[in-house]
Amino acid sequence: MSHLLRLLLFLIAVSPLTIRAAEPQPRPAAAGIASAHPLATQAGHEILARGGNAFDAAVAVAAALAVVEPYNSGLGGGGFFLLHRARDGFEIMIDARERAPLAATRDMYLDRDGRPVPGRSIDGALAAGIPGIPAGLVHLAEKYGRLPLKQSLAPAIRLARDGFPVTVQYGKMCLRQHDRLEHFPETARVFFHDGFIYGVGEKLRQPELARALERLAAAGRKGFYDGDVARRLVDGVRAAGGIWSLKDLADYRVIEREPVRGVYRNVRVTSAALPSSGGVVLMQMLNLLQGFDLDAMDKPRRDQIVIEAMRLAYRDRARYLGDADFVNVDVARLIDPAYAAKLREEMPALKPVSTAPAKTGEGSNTTHFSVVDRDGNRVAATLSLNTPFGSGFMPPGTGIVLNNEMDDFSVKPDAPNTYGLTGSDANAIAPGKRPLSSMTPTFLENGETVAVLGTPGGSRIISMVLLATLEFSHGRGGPKDWVSLPRFHHQYSPDVVAYEASAFDESERHALVRRGYRLEALRGGYGNMQLVVWNKKTGRVEAVSDPRGEGLGQVK
Repeated sequence: MSHLLRLLLFLIAVSPLTIRAAEPQPRPAAAGIASAHPLATQAGHEILARGGNAFDAAVAVAAALAVVEPYNSGLGGGGFFLLHRARDGFEIMIDARERAPLAATRDMYLDRDGRPVPGRSIDGALAAGIPGIPAGLVHLAEKYGRLPLKQSLAPAIRLARDGFPVTVQYGKMCLRQHDRLEHFPETARVFFHDGFIYGVGEKLRQPELARALERLAAAGRKGFYDGDVARRLVDGVRAAGGIWSLKDLADYRVIEREPVRGVYRNVRVTSAALPSSGGVVLMQMLNLLQGFDLDAMDKPRRDQIVIEAMRLAYRDRARYLGDADFVNVDVARLIDPAYAAKLREEMPALKPVSTAPAKTGEGSNTTHFSVVDRDGNRVAATLSLNTPFGSGFMPPGTGIVLNNEMDDFSVKPDAPNTYGLTGSDANAIAPGKRPLSSMTPTFLENGETVAVLGTPGGSRIISMVLLATLEFSHGRGGPKDWVSLPRFHHQYSPDVVAYEASAFDESERHALVRRGYRLEALRGGYGNMQLVVWNKKTGRVEAVSDPRGEGLGQVK
């Protein structure tokens, strides 16, 4: 018997089926972070230097952005964190999107005649959903990070307590919103100096926000969703005509969701899941384009095909998409290449359908950052308050500006929101429901190169990520080209192609007009893409920030 056992062991040892030692996985030569503000990028690198991983760095960057660009994100907002863990390839999306208060009703922003009341879903306490960012930061730290939450929040606490020199961008945003914010005394007190906008280089200190961050650091989610901060938030909201309750805060939870996945050419695409429409719409557009030889086309024809792909995918967004915890959305069908093949038949014949105003919203609101650490862990995170400074409302004593993400619901079927987007009953308001988003944090991988990217830009976010994905997938240019690429956008309704002036030359504009397109040139640029690229073959890491913004891409 022992002889047979020895023989069996020998055969196993020499068998080609023997499990071999795992080959070492490629590792980046450095860590890269790209964010919309240099101080936030530096905060992330500070945490990496203290032994944190990409997920700890994400906590630090997100919290720092809440301090230094309060017009784009913050503790009073929400967002999505797309994660990749290097040791086992695990990928997940952390849904920290805001929820409708439990007292919300379907028609809460309509007048007696059933018409949307201008501004009601945009300005003030009634426009705010229940924030998710604080819970998201706690979840990241506790489940995926190496460091205590207190350590990862330390840079943001320091920036809020000691102050930071305001930038040109801060001044521009405050100037644009000055008259609006003056209607909210607490907000104006914090962000203006005796009624005037801070000058470039002057220090803005936010002691109340520092204390809120300290409570979050000390007590985790209870530091925000329970206790003194929660009471101040609810009391302030209700005194200003809002409908929050302590139960709303106590009940809030982040949700881990499977990302949307697909393949375009030889590129593996991983992106945001519902209640963000980003991943579904992105994959629909890519599936539609998969049926064309774009490289063989002249630019006007290629642009037309891309525009038609945008139009069809955004049409499905308006018809079908909403919070899948509340409505049945057949995501598998929508991102199936077979569905795209059927939809492709409509592309030559699709006619203008919209009489809505030619409004496609702001181009820089919201924020994005991308992180890759030395182990190959990565994070793409897009966070928002919705419009600049969100609802404009800050509950007294909190230092926290609240979002106005309730406007991302369809306040009435087919009524455009502030970004011109329309929706159906799938995105109607309901208690506890999460409004549909366009945020599109994304990973791209072609076997040799990994790209981690995303951008702000309201309804234009998805089309910006599409254009960068096409450049990556077709091997055109490099990271700096992808973030600075001139952009164009179509969202089905209104039936207009919005574009940066450099996106089309004169002959290309004439070609598109001859083909029946209505063009709208945008003043200045839009978007603020943040990108980290890792070449697995060479180990090289590049971190690039959109030249349209003031961000910093940094490799260390």
